[in-house]
Amino acid sequence: LWIRHPLSEVTHKRRVSALGPGGLTRERAGFEVRDVHPTHYGRVCPIETPEGPNIGLINSLASYARTNDYGFLESPYRIVKDGHATDEIIFLSAINEAEYVIAQSSAKLDENNNLSEEMVNVRHLNEFTIKPPADVQYMDVSPKQVVSVAASLIPFLEHDDANRALMGP
Repeated sequence: LWIRHPLSEVTHKRRVSALGPGGLTRERAGFEVRDVHPTHYGRVCPIETPEGPNIGLINSLASYARTNDYGFLESPYRIVKDGHATDEIIFLSAINEAEYVIAQSSAKLDENNNLSEEMVNVRHLNEFTIKPPADVQYMDVSPKQVVSVAASLIPFLEHDDANRALMGP
């Protein structure tokens, strides 16, 4: 009796592919298709992809990503109202996300869940910038939402060399 490792099972079940019927072929897929895109943030793991001819064509879903009823990938965000981070969660697709001002999960909050810094690092229109807390509409739910389940288990990933992190999952 062969028993599969639980982590490899979860990883396998959260794979997405650009190959297959109606998709791309390895031969026709150029660098721009295989590269990491800003719309992948919180939806597709930038680290976990196979080496070789399938690089960038087979990916893993990010830790909290899900598919909606139309097949689009969505990522969760906390709603922020007037600089106050609520506990309410909303899922946004990449198309909808671009128009909003989204703070990182590492933004400092006070004891009342208010953004406490004068300026906050945010994403807006697929660019990284800084804005005052009053302009923030959403906030990432976790620093781990960018990477897959397997990649999130790499200790101190944010301090790891990129090439070393690629060897991890």
